[in-house]
Amino acid sequence: MALATGWNEGAGIGKTMVSSSMINKVAQSLGQNLVEVPVGFKWFVDGLSNGSLGFGGEESAGASFLRLDGRAWSTDKDGLIMCLLAAEMEAANGLSPSERYAELTTRFGEPSYKRIDAAASLEQKSRLSKLSVQDVAATSLAGEAIQLIETHAVTGGALGGVKVSTKSAWFAARPSGTEDVYKIYGESFISEQHLDEVLAEAQSLVDGVISSG
Repeated sequence: MALATGWNEGAGIGKTMVSSSMINKVAQSLGQNLVEVPVGFKWFVDGLSNGSLGFGGEESAGASFLRLDGRAWSTDKDGLIMCLLAAEMEAANGLSPSERYAELTTRFGEPSYKRIDAAASLEQKSRLSKLSVQDVAATSLAGEAIQLIETHAVTGGALGGVKVSTKSAWFAARPSGTEDVYKIYGESFISEQHLDEVLAEAQSLVDGVISSG
């Protein structure tokens, strides 16, 4: 991957824990360092400021990246810069962002992604925010063995909930800060039907954990 003049050669690609795993696959294929953080664009500020992150993006489509000289364009999500990037991609390559994304799905598979809400009391939301890896006893999810259970990002920040991953899918659950619900994010590289199974089992799993004790 050719980096722009002024960028740190080791500049990473930043994503939140609930963003698509397509980003993981692309970063790995490019040989670029992937930095996965908890939810919230604030986690990218230091990396964009010091140049250790070349790009930071979250599930809500908010993103920013460095200028050509290595300085931060913005340390908050910026819709303008992404619109300019989309225009430049099409001008330079003759393909729209959606056409380029279609190329990625042909190479890495087509993911289905969704977020749903589930009812939860204040006490249940508090339990969810304090879950430990040991609180999740399940060993499978929607027909696949669970490979990883996380309550913190690799960078150390707390998710404020739990993320469960298999070979082809994952879900993450976090309490809402404003409503009596918790949010379940999910993704499957198998099918949309499989994603629905992931989300249903995720809600059952989380409800069982936060309703006990």
